[in-house]
Amino acid sequence: MPPLPCPPIVFADDFLLVVDKPAGLRSVRAGGEGRQDCLAARVQAAWPDALIVHRLDAATSGLVLFARGAEMLRRMSLAFEQRSVGKRYVAAVHGHVAHDSGEIDLALREDPERRPRQVVDPVRGRRALTRYRVLARQGEGDAAVTRVELKPVTGRSHQLRVHLLSIGHPILGDPLYAPAARAAAFARMHLHATQIAFIHPHTRVPMLFDSALPF
Repeated sequence: MPPLPCPPIVFADDFLLVVDKPAGLRSVRAGGEGRQDCLAARVQAAWPDALIVHRLDAATSGLVLFARGAEMLRRMSLAFEQRSVGKRYVAAVHGHVAHDSGEIDLALREDPERRPRQVVDPVRGRRALTRYRVLARQGEGDAAVTRVELKPVTGRSHQLRVHLLSIGHPILGDPLYAPAARAAAFARMHLHATQIAFIHPHTRVPMLFDSALPF
């Protein structure tokens, strides 16, 4: 079978790649038959030294950073740990979010009975912090939608999805956290990693990349 096409490359040099992942494609391989296709494999078919630095959920689209080689991976992983990488997401959610901006500071943990779902747990969960800003409100009643900008301070699994659910506004098309009947009305989940910013690990030049919203 010929290799599957690599998603669009937003930036490439001898040290890093920035790739625009489509919705529906896993970031890394999953166990089980027929689950080997992923963003990392497609990128590595063209750049064998590319190593994924962070992940997006399969249902999420947008910018993903790859390091070229182990040393660049070490440096960029450290930048993520030190929270010196800026990430911006945009989501469309059910209902009208009441406040124009705010923070969601709710600890999260895995739900062992319903993996891979996450749940809010202030006792056993790990701290998770998301900042948000309303971009637009549209529609009324059951058709009410809010478009929000999201800046995760921490990087927990499903953090943005569960945090939005926790304030009563699940993401449109979310197959895990939106009501099933409402999620089925959308072809994809409306969450996109639209911007990433960091200091280049080799040149020390500030870098900022944007990806246009696909919804």
